[in-house]
Amino acid sequence: MSKIYVIGIGYKPLDKRAREIILNSEIILASKRLSEVFRGYEEYETVKDKVKIINNVDETIKFIHASLVTRPSSFITLLASGDPVFFGIGRRAVREFGKDAVDIIPDLSSIQIAFSRIKESWDDAFLMSLHGGPDPEKRRRLPYKITDIPALLQQYNKIAILTDKENNPSEIAKIPLNSQLIMFVCEKLGYPDEKITKASPEEIARMAFEAPNVVILKNEKPSSMSCPLVGDPTELSESVKKDCGQAAMTDEVRFGLTEDDIMHSRGLITKDEVRAVTIHKLRLPQRGVLWDIGAGSGSVSVETARLYPEIKVFAVEKDKEQIKNIRENRIKFDAVNIEIIIGGAPDALLNLPRPDRVFIGGSGGKLKEIIDLIAKMQTAIIVINAATIETLNEAVQNLENNGFEVEVSELSVSRSKSIAGKKHMSALNPVFIIIGEKQI
Repeated sequence: MSKIYVIGIGYKPLDKRAREIILNSEIILASKRLSEVFRGYEEYETVKDKVKIINNVDETIKFIHASLVTRPSSFITLLASGDPVFFGIGRRAVREFGKDAVDIIPDLSSIQIAFSRIKESWDDAFLMSLHGGPDPEKRRRLPYKITDIPALLQQYNKIAILTDKENNPSEIAKIPLNSQLIMFVCEKLGYPDEKITKASPEEIARMAFEAPNVVILKNEKPSSMSCPLVGDPTELSESVKKDCGQAAMTDEVRFGLTEDDIMHSRGLITKDEVRAVTIHKLRLPQRGVLWDIGAGSGSVSVETARLYPEIKVFAVEKDKEQIKNIRENRIKFDAVNIEIIIGGAPDALLNLPRPDRVFIGGSGGKLKEIIDLIAKMQTAIIVINAATIETLNEAVQNLENNGFEVEVSELSVSRSKSIAGKKHMSALNPVFIIIGEKQI
């Protein structure tokens, strides 16, 4: 059986096992930068004729696939930077070739090294990557953007950032940041000419830095900022401008937003009781990615984002009026972990990070295509809300065809209303909640 070894390098000598693997490998793949790093290892002279340089991740993966076809028992080593499963190629290798075919031997991560250099603990830091890849045409869609940093600093007093040439320290320093903030730029860690710079954002913004580098942001005092204006502030209603930041100034994170709390149009909102059951059925992890497809006013996105601040929520919507509602709700409730994706599914989903959970509130007539796309990913749970029997049948059929175990709940809600001074019950339209679950 073929074996692919992903070995991290850069910060310490190879251990005994990694050294044996390197010496016995038929092919050693590396980027140009990592091949230069590898030249400093004592094993290099022995194996240098086996080193093949490929500077593109996709081309590297294609090469390995081709090698496995032509040489079924090949013994391949892929050199990675630091810890390959910390925002690295290790995750991609496992996804492409399977856990049984891949062994990972990590070095220290650049984040570990950076915090040790500045002599700060990192168990209380938020870790993020702004490394979108070297090719501008094929940059990865990242869970967080550079513009999310001010909002993240409301929740975390330390943030460590893996950078790239586009999202570099100077660009990070130019975004609106707290005046109490200190920036550390750790350049070329592990190289003979590594350098640590500690300065204010204003000073960092005027400097240039060599790659690779890691940025650490530290609040000397907890930030009191509120309401980062994501999107065009001229499009916000007066009520949202007035309420903006209210959620950020309280530690209370409550479950139970009402329809009146959430900005919506013409009654088009997931009703409170339905929203509660929907979020329960999603069985959300503490951190991960949620796609809210056909997000409407964004009620499910907002309530989820408030309950799970470490979940990145992608609210997918194509209607302009509803997009405005989502923007206003995101700001009103300081739901900084929501990203609005403008467009219709499934096309608008193609470049998003793989979802851990998916909620489909509206499909625009493309339910089959959406489910087919999601089924190709490692998504554990899909929840679909349907108002008609036709949509119920379509959802069940397509989920089952794609290997999901299906459960259906019918939710019938009646609310009290006063008529002639007495309380009567008034029924809302029933909703089918379809849950598709797959073992991952």
